[in-house]
Amino acid sequence: MKSKDAIDAFAALAQPTRLAVIKLLVRAGPEGMASGEIARVVEAPASTISTHLAVLARAGLVSSRRDSRLIYYAADMTGLSDLLGYLVEDCCEGHPEICAPLAKVVERAACCAIDSTRLPGA
Repeated sequence: MKSKDAIDAFAALAQPTRLAVIKLLVRAGPEGMASGEIARVVEAPASTISTHLAVLARAGLVSSRRDSRLIYYAADMTGLSDLLGYLVEDCCEGHPEICAPLAKVVERAACCAIDSTRLPGA
């Protein structure tokens, strides 16, 4: 990820409604949610939610798909992973103790523990 892309992504997240939307969509999983439902849950006017979603999409943090008349949005896990990776890619520079606090964050996210036997190719 380039610095400009990271800055754009952080700028997209630096707004309360958009931050609430991305957290909601991460919890919603790969199926995502319809834009109207997103607006209802985050208590944002339907007239502005599409603008917020467009900002997140341009930043590479959400993706969308159309189903009949509805548009569903989902967190773009690749974009989010790239953003997090950008932050920590040069974290420890050969000194793993520097990044130890980040490992604790991953441990706290136990709900995301991966069973490596279920990964493709395992």
